Amino acid sequence: MPAGSQPRPFRFGVQARLAQSRAQWAELALRAEGLGYSSLTVPDHLDGQLGPIAGLMAAADATTRLRIGHLVLANDYRHPAILAKELATLDLLSDGRLDLALGAGHDQSDYRAIGVAFDRPGERIDRLEEALEIIYGLFGAGSFSYEGKHYRVRGLDGQPKPVQPRVPLLIGAGGPRMLRLAARRADIIGVNGTMRPGPVSPGVLASDLPIPRISHASWLSMSAAQVDAKVAMIRESAGARMAGIELSVRAFLTQVTGRLGALEEQLARELEVDREFVRASPFILSGSVNRIAETLHERRERWGITHVVVGAAEMESFAPVLEAVGVTPR
Repeated sequence: MPAGSQPRPFRFGVQARLAQSRAQWAELALRAEGLGYSSLTVPDHLDGQLGPIAGLMAAADATTRLRIGHLVLANDYRHPAILAKELATLDLLSDGRLDLALGAGHDQSDYRAIGVAFDRPGERIDRLEEALEIIYGLFGAGSFSYEGKHYRVRGLDGQPKPVQPRVPLLIGAGGPRMLRLAARRADIIGVNGTMRPGPVSPGVLASDLPIPRISHASWLSMSAAQVDAKVAMIRESAGARMAGIELSVRAFLTQVTGRLGALEEQLARELEVDREFVRASPFILSGSVNRIAETLHERRERWGITHVVVGAAEMESFAPVLEAVGVTPR
């Protein structure tokens, strides 16, 4: 954070996947809003979750202030012109509460399930860049045309138009090219680990904690030192844009607990890392309410991270942290 600058306020979101009824989903969204969370997001996978477009519309319909978004839509699952219409409709019918979040796609099992080629990362990122041009082009006034390597749009006047003059764009990024793209284009950057192939630690597979079953190499990319490098790359690439960019993180483990030492020891053993990794990684938030609040302030000072997304299962237990850092329900 630049010396003498006013720190950006904290903001918190909830990531949810599933509900068994309209009433249950509406209750979850209303509860998140009432606790002071600013947004509700859903992922975009083909397994057990609600549809990411219809699900968000139902959440918006149940609430009045809660922003809606995705973490994140996979670009390859939809043509960008079709997606632009769906997203503009979401923004219109939610009275301008949409945060657009689009990624290059990373879940090979989803691609395999629907018979779509899982191209090399560079090819998928090329398509993502073209898709962003098309979506925001169709959000603009009048007709829009685009001739790219992967997509073509000819004289299409996208309808409806979003309510917001600029629909905020979130890009999650872990690798160098995505970090640079996010720095150039995004309003919100989700600082991610880098999903790498390789074996999953036996402790992670057997863990009773709600942690992602991802490779050991992927976990190592979430260290404080790795985040230092990622944020440095964002700042260098963003230049003057940096002042307007919000940095975000999806906390994979959030536990309010008085047994911090035992939890750190368990995590270090299961992840096959040292306890300093567990203490410092911004993807892990644990300890007492006051300790987590202190940690958030430290991480804001170090990296500028002010937007934190937690899982729906932790929404209630984590809520006192919001008040501890100055976020109060409205």
